[in-house]
Amino acid sequence: MTSARRVVIALGGNAMTGPDGSATPEAQQNAIREAAGHIAEVVAAGVEVVLTHGNGPQVGNLLVKNELAAHEVPPVPLDWNVAQTQATIGFTVADELDAALAARGLPQRTAALVTRTLVDPDDPGFAEPSKPVGRYLPREQADRFVTLGQTWEDRGEKGWRRVVASPEPIAVVDSPAIHALARAGFVVVCAGGGGIPVVDDAGASGLRGVEAVIDKDLTAAVLARDVEADTLVIATDVPNVMVDFGTPRQRPLGRVDAAELRALAAEGQFGRGSMGPKVQAALRFVADGGSRAVVTTLEHIADAVRSDDVGTVITP
Repeated sequence: MTSARRVVIALGGNAMTGPDGSATPEAQQNAIREAAGHIAEVVAAGVEVVLTHGNGPQVGNLLVKNELAAHEVPPVPLDWNVAQTQATIGFTVADELDAALAARGLPQRTAALVTRTLVDPDDPGFAEPSKPVGRYLPREQADRFVTLGQTWEDRGEKGWRRVVASPEPIAVVDSPAIHALARAGFVVVCAGGGGIPVVDDAGASGLRGVEAVIDKDLTAAVLARDVEADTLVIATDVPNVMVDFGTPRQRPLGRVDAAELRALAAEGQFGRGSMGPKVQAALRFVADGGSRAVVTTLEHIADAVRSDDVGTVITP
């Protein structure tokens, strides 16, 4: 058994959509309601919880709306899209989690905070946009958005798809407010979708939003560091990180120290678009002083907070 004082829980996309990936309002609300029950069990264990989440399907929906309405109203930038989805998901989580906490007779309540994440304006990611977002379009439709300053790539038979910058997160700007709310007894929902990307124009206008998306798992590690959490739990759709995935030698990782996991990552064991960012986030958190990071399923997060025998547990 282990003890934790403050935990950051990062919810994956599977906690925000239906079992089939549906992102209708009803499917999202049902998925969030189920997630809220598991999060409430962590709160019931006497742990301060800071909650962050993905927003891929929700931003994708907004981008489609931008495209369909582009001839009537100007498309809004990505930082605005992230802010809008943070607010929508945040209030939905707050409603469902408050109900789950009250059903268990717990006094804590939820606060959702629209959150900014600082990035470097000179980050190499801005020079080479590579993160695909939104849907595929025929070239003639994609050209319309290229004229508006967007970057689109030919993805073969599927068509053209928008690609955007994905810079590294440096700090969660609003971490003092998150820390204060957590200390006051709130479960804080924050930094959704990696946070609203902002840069610091020192000596000019201060912080300003930029056209980019930030990896949510990497921001979760920065968030956990900035709010002085001792445990980071990354909830995904598999119970453990796998080694030699898809081969006859496939095996789950249990408890592993950072040096061993780093060596496995260097071998290319973890896919860049799937488990790779989660492994990197866990490694960064423990390197920054965190006690432990856990990667496991949503259903096991309460056990993961209490025990080192659940999921893949990464220690310094």
